[in-house]
Amino acid sequence: MEKFCEDIGVEPENIIMLVLAWKLEAESMGFFTKEEWLKGMTALQCDCTEKLQGKFDYLRTQLNDNTAFKNIYRYAFDFARDKDQRSLDMDTAKSMLALLLGRTWPLFSVFYQYLEQSKYRVMNKDQWYNVLEFSRTVNADLSNYDEDGAWPVLLDEFVEWHKVRQSTL
Repeated sequence: MEKFCEDIGVEPENIIMLVLAWKLEAESMGFFTKEEWLKGMTALQCDCTEKLQGKFDYLRTQLNDNTAFKNIYRYAFDFARDKDQRSLDMDTAKSMLALLLGRTWPLFSVFYQYLEQSKYRVMNKDQWYNVLEFSRTVNADLSNYDEDGAWPVLLDEFVEWHKVRQSTL
């Protein structure tokens, strides 16, 4: 994979690689099967490195389409987790969240700090999906956060933690 990334001029941790993996319907991080590669490159109409590089702008636009982004975000959970696990280990979850939400969610750095000090060692699929929904619907000042809403405990505890921190500043 490193050689491939070098050939196309993209760092392995660049979000373009995640979008490409999504487009190829890759099941596992770190490699593409021959079948995934052939099917995906055919769908992208790419038969050489230059044509793939020419698709980078198109792949980036997928991140700006709300439906495509939601699909990429959901795909990232299964793509990044160990296949024998039901949840993402927290280090992997934090890395993937940084990649996907780090530049767009105003509360991301605070949420990341919360995860760093929290008791949570894994993130399950429900929590993962709800982090995206939370990031899209709850204001940065938490003014529209509904304590009685159906958020996972992880997010309820994040809000409590953040409010306590804000009150001591």
